[in-house]
Amino acid sequence: MQIARIEVYQADLPVKGGVYRLSGGREYRSYDATFVKMTTACGLTGWGESTPFGATYVAAHAPGTRAGIAVLAPALLGHDPRHHDRNWERMQATLTGHRNARCALDVAMWDIAAQAAGQPLHGITGGATSGPVPLISSIGGDTPDAMRAKVAAHRAQGFMGHSIKIGAAEADGGPALDAERIAACLADRQPGEWYLADANNGLSPEHALRMLALLPAGLDVVLEAPCASWRETETVRARCPVPILLDELIQSEADLVHAIRHDLCDGVGLKLSKQGGITPMLRQRMLAASAGMVMSIQDTVGSEISFAAILHFAQSTPRPLLRCALDTRAMVDVSIAAFDAPVIGGGSTAPVTPGLGVTPDPSRLGDPVAEYAL
Repeated sequence: MQIARIEVYQADLPVKGGVYRLSGGREYRSYDATFVKMTTACGLTGWGESTPFGATYVAAHAPGTRAGIAVLAPALLGHDPRHHDRNWERMQATLTGHRNARCALDVAMWDIAAQAAGQPLHGITGGATSGPVPLISSIGGDTPDAMRAKVAAHRAQGFMGHSIKIGAAEADGGPALDAERIAACLADRQPGEWYLADANNGLSPEHALRMLALLPAGLDVVLEAPCASWRETETVRARCPVPILLDELIQSEADLVHAIRHDLCDGVGLKLSKQGGITPMLRQRMLAASAGMVMSIQDTVGSEISFAAILHFAQSTPRPLLRCALDTRAMVDVSIAAFDAPVIGGGSTAPVTPGLGVTPDPSRLGDPVAEYAL
């Protein structure tokens, strides 16, 4: 089996609700998405996606994603998409870094490999765990009352986890406002719900510690990605009364080994485009599981194609260590592909059709913006 053709598509994904706010004054109104369609000489087709969270989240941006694919795609032509480790090494040798560009290609290869095996993606990434995968919402920064209402709306849709964005500027309320946001979002907490207070690396240690001191006693919450550096994270970790989950600081296996060795967190957020696709996520999942870390399976943002990969990977993640998976469909205001995975009974179940199980809508994608062929 050989990769014969790679087509690249671009589409804008408007933010559901109009605006999404992160720490540090970062705001997003639309996401620039890149999609890859990979075709083999025998006619199998796989899809992948990489949608950076703007250009101020991690070192990735949408034009750079497509520029990276332009370098990587020719190096994959003629090779077997089922040889995941060899293809990952090939991409590493072709372009240093740029995991967001590798992601769409890597996921497309896994889609093809699963189809060739006659298995859903979760069937070749460990096998399905039983029951629906619990889903986590993503609640952008806002007033405490507005964020509480958003949590309630997502709860009504069946979400069992909630990621609450914090990181208010000092002039806007600072640590006190963040503490109010967290308390408001947890005010109606239901049994079985899981909450992240996510700073997206946007807090100073001083801000984080002041905020933690202002929280009401007994709140069942996990602090996610408080600071932008390892040193700052270590300082908060030493004085933090709640569990810490790291996300943006952990992009490679070496990052995760560092966090484990220095006991810097209790869990990790694995995101497709941040880690670089399914291949590195499998390696990192094994490391995290060996260290007893809980995991949240996500992507930065994305369409149904991204969510399909998230859901399949989460469906094959050891259930005692899986907290939630992110439903990227709930973050955007447009549908790119058909994907049969409704939210029922507090979660979603990956389909058993071969591969990802997605059917992209050609009218949404338009013509390719780039093509590479043997």
